Amino acid sequence: MDTEPVSTIYFGGGTPSLLSASQIELILRKIHSLYKVEDEAEITLEANPGDLTKEYLRELRDTGINRLSIGIQSFDNNNLRLIGRRHTAEEAKEAVRMAQEAGFGNISIDLIYGIPGQTTEQWEEELRQAIQLDVQHISTYCLTYEDGTKMTQMLQNGDIIAVDDDTENRMYAVLVNTLKDNGFEQYEVSNFAKVGYYSHHNSAYWDDTPYMGLGAAAHSYDGRTRQWNISDIKEYIRQVQTKDLQPEKEVLTERDKYNECVMLSLRTAKGIDLNRLTEEERDYCLRKAETFINNGQLVSCGNRIVATMSGINILNLITEHLMQ
Repeated sequence: MDTEPVSTIYFGGGTPSLLSASQIELILRKIHSLYKVEDEAEITLEANPGDLTKEYLRELRDTGINRLSIGIQSFDNNNLRLIGRRHTAEEAKEAVRMAQEAGFGNISIDLIYGIPGQTTEQWEEELRQAIQLDVQHISTYCLTYEDGTKMTQMLQNGDIIAVDDDTENRMYAVLVNTLKDNGFEQYEVSNFAKVGYYSHHNSAYWDDTPYMGLGAAAHSYDGRTRQWNISDIKEYIRQVQTKDLQPEKEVLTERDKYNECVMLSLRTAKGIDLNRLTEEERDYCLRKAETFINNGQLVSCGNRIVATMSGINILNLITEHLMQ
């Protein structure tokens, strides 16, 4: 991995925008000293809107950061309060405007739909406001309820009611059609970009490209094994300081590799590249996909199998069926 030129660098996980620009610059200088970084490498920073100021954004540009991923989540203040975000809708819009004024021409925003009480019409309005910001990339996620979170507790207590599946599917259809009509290409189930602005970093994960993760809980992949650092930050720091880093490691079997190819590729507009599979795997995949192809939920395009809109609505079921 260390001999390959670095084409993307991504500051993510947690809240990297809490770092000062000088700290980010220090990390980037160290990376450049250890690895060959391509001249046109995509260098992304995830940021909370409330952390972005005009001065900070100008400093970030000077460090070499050339792409921002801003976690807006919603343009409705009631929704923001419900999901526990500390910024307001206006602060989110202002963060994008300041980033554009600072010279960032590659900006992604995150949005969540399926928030309790949210209607399809309200979601359409959220998308309208996102489009007006003139950003290059939009990532969208349907709200999920994780064990141990405040929202899950609220759901269990009956304080909120989850949006039903039919409404979520309508919201997703509105999402796809609205962004398509406004110049965005859907290149993955949850990701939309204007021409030339697909996320190189995210695409690398879906295309089976090796990557290196640095930091607590960070994952690495070399094409055959997956490694991940301990998530406890204090213990991670101790291991680094004592030069006793002990990542856990998983060696992927051929079956694991096949299943990951199916799971990740079906989420993308390119679908499953059958040329990546062995002859036996290809035959198995085509055989398992036949029913879904006949039902119009998958299509076979040359050497690829791609999910249709109706297929995306049951993608977990299809994926499970195609896996070994």
